[in-house]
Amino acid sequence: MFIVGYLFEALAYVIAMVLNIYMWIIIARAVLSWVNPDPYNPIVRFLYSATEPVLGALRRQIPLHFGGIDFAPMVVILAIVFLEKFLVPTLFALARQFGG
Repeated sequence: MFIVGYLFEALAYVIAMVLNIYMWIIIARAVLSWVNPDPYNPIVRFLYSATEPVLGALRRQIPLHFGGIDFAPMVVILAIVFLEKFLVPTLFALARQFGG
C-alpha cells in the first residue's frame, strides 16, 4: 500500500506546483491588462491563450466586470488559493494514511 501513498504524495506536489504556476500566469495577465501590450508578442499570446479559457468561462457564468474593473482574475486566484489550502493538504493526508 505504500505505493499508493507515494502516488498521492507525488500527485499533491504536482498539483501544488501547477496551481502555483497558473496563479502567476493569471497575475501576469492581470498586470498586462493595465498596459497596452503588443498583441503579436509571443509571451502576450501565450498568457492570453493560457488564461482565456478559464477567465472567459467564468465571465460567461458570472458577470464580474464592475466600474471598468475585471474581477475574474481575482476570483480565479481565490479559487487557486482555496485548492492549494484544501486539496493539496488532503492529498498529503491521504498519502500518510497509505504509508507514503
